[in-house]
Amino acid sequence: MADTYTPQSMVTTIRQSPPIDVRTPYEASWVNGKVVLITGGASGFGAGFVRHWAKHGATVIVGDINVEKGDALCRAVGKELAGKNRVHFVQCDVTDWQSQVNLFKEAIKLSPHGGLDAVVANAGIAGDDVMQRGQNLDAPEPRPPNFKIMDVNCTGVMYTTHLAYFWLPKNPGSSACSIDSDPSTRTRDRHLLLLGSIASLAPIAIQPQYGASKHAVLGLFRSLRCSSSIQGVRVNLLCPYFIDTPIVTTGARLILAGAAMGKVEDVVDAGTRFVADSRVLGRALVIGPKMHVRQKDNGEWDLVTPGTADSIETACFEPYADDWEDVDAFDRNLVKMLNLVQISRGWVGWAQDIVKAVFYGFGFGR
Repeated sequence: MADTYTPQSMVTTIRQSPPIDVRTPYEASWVNGKVVLITGGASGFGAGFVRHWAKHGATVIVGDINVEKGDALCRAVGKELAGKNRVHFVQCDVTDWQSQVNLFKEAIKLSPHGGLDAVVANAGIAGDDVMQRGQNLDAPEPRPPNFKIMDVNCTGVMYTTHLAYFWLPKNPGSSACSIDSDPSTRTRDRHLLLLGSIASLAPIAIQPQYGASKHAVLGLFRSLRCSSSIQGVRVNLLCPYFIDTPIVTTGARLILAGAAMGKVEDVVDAGTRFVADSRVLGRALVIGPKMHVRQKDNGEWDLVTPGTADSIETACFEPYADDWEDVDAFDRNLVKMLNLVQISRGWVGWAQDIVKAVFYGFGFGR
């Protein structure tokens, strides 16, 4: 962890980690003994997470709608672990509230210590988007749209988040998250890892629904990280670029021809850093193709040619490292100013606003 770019006083005030220095090593073995629930873990980099974390000693509960793939993955990982029963599959439709409730309840039953150390809201889909195309303009009226992408990527993530904030604080033996924690001690954790996308940060052509859903995940992350201290749950975000998985369709691959895609193993590495290192709070990483870069004094990165002094080859970058200072500090100062206004108005101002609100409720003043 690097604290070069932000005063320690600001770290204390905001209660978030300073920008990540991806050159700082971490130990994957720090996940040993953790219990992790992951949605959509039956394929793609979700399956990569499952294999890697189980290999390093975590118990992983996989929730996925695809029974065949989920069951096959858990059986395969069980064989790789010489029969150690650390990976479990539970069928789950993330768009169905009760289905997710059942997943979390079953995960608690399967947990060796009766709690969850980490929840990974990984389930997500892409596909044809009806927002801009696919409509019959000669029809007398439009057909109802299919918002399945939004249902999975946004509503499903909100369900997972809501349940995580119920179960994570109840994790036996856990303590509130802290940038001063020691991940090597393998104490109980409270961690929510959200899966965004490069589409959380930039527009994506002909995929407005997907882009809107992933922008929503970014907004959720930025709001939650401002209040990590309330229930002691640390929250982090992964924003993969186009990664070589089945979610990238043939059409997308044709469009991307000649350009590099990211690798599953790099997403797994970034996710493992977040799950393993309990000191990391409120940070995000973009994962794309490997490239040679050099870090500037403000924490941002420049693309350079191989062999440039002080350069590294990496697939992970923190987006908007200065956003932490410019946005979160501003928000906190704004709240302070609003509180001062409230204090200056006193009880009289409070009473006036209450009366106005009551009258407004009865239709006056609208």
